[in-house]
Amino acid sequence: MQVIESVNDMQSSSVALRSEGKLIGLVPTSGFLHAGHRSLVEKAREQADRVVVSIFVNPREFGPNEDFRRYPRDRERDLALCAEAGVDTVFIPSEAEMYPMGYSSSVTEEKRSAGLCGLSRPHYFKGACTVFAKLINIVRPDALYLGWRDAQLAAVVRKMVEDLNFPVDILLGETVRDADGLALSARNEYLNDFQRRDAVLVYKALCQGKALVESGILNVDRILAEVTHHIAQSRRLRVIYVSAVDPETMEPRREIVLGNTLVATAVWCDEVRLLDNILL
Repeated sequence: MQVIESVNDMQSSSVALRSEGKLIGLVPTSGFLHAGHRSLVEKAREQADRVVVSIFVNPREFGPNEDFRRYPRDRERDLALCAEAGVDTVFIPSEAEMYPMGYSSSVTEEKRSAGLCGLSRPHYFKGACTVFAKLINIVRPDALYLGWRDAQLAAVVRKMVEDLNFPVDILLGETVRDADGLALSARNEYLNDFQRRDAVLVYKALCQGKALVESGILNVDRILAEVTHHIAQSRRLRVIYVSAVDPETMEPRREIVLGNTLVATAVWCDEVRLLDNILL
């Protein structure tokens, strides 16, 4: 497995691969890899000739009072997981490589990023679009592999790719969960045993909403009220939003469209921010 830290070296490697006609699959990550990332690597290995995993905690995705400094990091653990998963190249640049002295450019998407997480974290998608645009230009992938847990991010990146004519496909992998139902995330590392017990209520609440739909109830307000009510059973959980949206455009749904309505939620579990969603 090749480990590359330089932007120029990564570009050179990708140009050489593409000149040989090799298809490149990129799994972009913030590190502290888990089984969800591994499932994306496996998906990429099925479709691409070479699999690249990028590991970069992007400071431009974090607000001034957020957890950039304490975000979980473990380089050796990540490299070991990549090697075990059959990754060909790990691109692990420093902040100075990605944003050298004098850097002053950014990329924004203004529609799909406007609601949901965009309301409480207005800086996040600007930082994410910027780093994704850079990664596409550096790694030159044929496909990006993203997780369904971050459905809004995937929708935003897809729109950016379409609008800016990047020649890359956006492919989604299913949300991977622990046995208790909690969606895998690096931030789960923050949770103590008591917080973890309450955090699993988020997915259980989403499943309650799905059960209502399966019983024939299609009223959006009723579904969202049910999900919110179940989350609120824990004093430790505080709802940031619970919304029903079109999974492609992220526009609010006024009624449940079976098979094409995403109920997405963000919740504080004490000081830990959790994301989850379910397709109805």
